[in-house]
Amino acid sequence: MAFKYNCLNPISNVGLDNFSADYTKTEDVNDAEGILVRSAAMHDMDLPDKLLCVARAGAGVNNIPLDKCADKGIIVFNTPGANANGVKELVFAGMLLAARDVVGGIEWVKSATDDENIAKTAEKQKKQYAGTELMGKKLGIIGLGAIGVKVANTARHFGMEVYGYDPYISVDAAWKLSREIKHVVNVDDIFTECDYITIHVPLLDSTKNTINAEAISKMKDGVIILNFARDLLCDEKAVLEGIKSGKIRKYVSDFPNPTTAGKEGCIVIPHLGASTEESEDNCAVMAVKEMMNYLENGNIVNSVNYPNCDMGVCDNAGRVAVMHKNIANMIAKFTSVFGEAGINISDMINKSRGDYAYTMLDIDSSVGSDIVEKLKEIDGVLRVRVVK
Repeated sequence: MAFKYNCLNPISNVGLDNFSADYTKTEDVNDAEGILVRSAAMHDMDLPDKLLCVARAGAGVNNIPLDKCADKGIIVFNTPGANANGVKELVFAGMLLAARDVVGGIEWVKSATDDENIAKTAEKQKKQYAGTELMGKKLGIIGLGAIGVKVANTARHFGMEVYGYDPYISVDAAWKLSREIKHVVNVDDIFTECDYITIHVPLLDSTKNTINAEAISKMKDGVIILNFARDLLCDEKAVLEGIKSGKIRKYVSDFPNPTTAGKEGCIVIPHLGASTEESEDNCAVMAVKEMMNYLENGNIVNSVNYPNCDMGVCDNAGRVAVMHKNIANMIAKFTSVFGEAGINISDMINKSRGDYAYTMLDIDSSVGSDIVEKLKEIDGVLRVRVVK
């Protein structure tokens, strides 16, 4: 079976090279079964009826209308962990830039290039840019996903005392987390105890402004806050007030905006967290493999709007995938359609996520359009795919 894909943003060729000869790149988004995207805004897009999936080459998906896609039976993937090391390394660059005024010192050197005695002058000048070390300081990490775990473990090698907060930590992340990390159950412990606080959670209604005026009021004087996740996770106006009052020593953000750009006490980086060759390659490879696995096999891995569901490669005559509402009695209705047609179901899997569910059925014969239409007529069914 042949498929077409569209790239809304430039995607690394290291990833695109994973597509087999069955895949063709198209410039017409309306002609694509799959879309690869990085930061392009999709909320105002008319989603084509032909579109089956969207793969985000990165972790954040706030540029994609998840519910709108789910209602049309369009699976949205992301690539968790693929860019984690690149972000982690920049977090530590941010910590060092905040702890020691390296940038100020470099700018002074640039301004003193005409000084023939610059070396001697620097010895007198450098005290203005002196800072503190990371060793022995307390680091609080909000969110222990792929990035948070890497930051936590690396911080221990810097000699930092690390506190981690994540009420939803996965088993996989917990296994990867150093035993030396103090896993706290109340985020206030992060606010009150830590010299450095870094946030690594997705932007949701429930996480917006996690760091706000109330949280800042609980923090130590001279705290350093790092935000390499999303700018809206912090109430940045409250952050500026905290800097002005002396509560916050530095705010390091990877998200330039008019609120913080050029402001005193803010170190704003132009969204470089995942902008490494390695991260872009890793994300592209993962996104392409997710898309191919879904289009060819119906398997869902790392979806953000449908449940993960994997039946491997289909060895039977046919495979049908049904995207539907997570409501009672759906499986019975599906099986009755096949039963009435005299078609044997050899294997089946059903998974749900919130309001949505996904069912795959492997069958012993091919599926005709009449079966597809009967499945579509069932109340609550959003889409039916004949995978094979």
